[in-house]
Amino acid sequence: MSQTGLRGVVESRRINTALAWLLVCFLVVTAVGQFVEGELQWAGFTAAVAVFAVIPAVALRDPTSMLPWEVLFVAALPIIGRALVAGETVGGMTFTGRVTTYLAVAAVALIVAVELDVFTTVRMNHSFAIAFVVVTTMAAAGVWAVVRWASDVLVGTSFLFDGRPEAVIEEALMWDFVAATVAGVFAGVLFEYYFRRRARLRRRIPEGDAGSRPVVASDDEEVSSR
Repeated sequence: MSQTGLRGVVESRRINTALAWLLVCFLVVTAVGQFVEGELQWAGFTAAVAVFAVIPAVALRDPTSMLPWEVLFVAALPIIGRALVAGETVGGMTFTGRVTTYLAVAAVALIVAVELDVFTTVRMNHSFAIAFVVVTTMAAAGVWAVVRWASDVLVGTSFLFDGRPEAVIEEALMWDFVAATVAGVFAGVLFEYYFRRRARLRRRIPEGDAGSRPVVASDDEEVSSR
């Protein structure tokens, strides 16, 4: 590799690290603000996203081993959007509800998929990569529903049991899972066709952090490395 190419890789890693930690700081500050304002479920969710984001750095004991900043930006977008369009509705659907919630859930699934793909020896073919993100999004939506139910039952909140008839709550949950599936498909396609094929993610982390497998991000890169 030429000196210019090596310098570009180093700069890319430094920029990625700086932007990633900046976004983590944004998530932490936002979580604190949401907690202070009494938005407990969103505060917990935002804090969970921040925790997922720093897992590689903590596990590898290297602050430069961060997720690609684009992944964290996608994860932060629903949280930013929720703040900007609070209360806005289209066709009776509130942006602060189903839309932002399950875009955020899909972003968590995207984080998990990228962490497995970049920092472990897990290999996924194209169709399985998309299916993995979709299924992970649906699973995360299920966990999110259980957390809200448990909070209502044990703590006395009103995330689900807010006075509506039981049939209405059940129908809303089913639509939530539909929304999560659609968001998961979008995140899966984004994961496969951008993060795995275009972004060259493993060039942004220190050597060795990706495990013992060869660094092959796309067919084009494999050919060019020969």
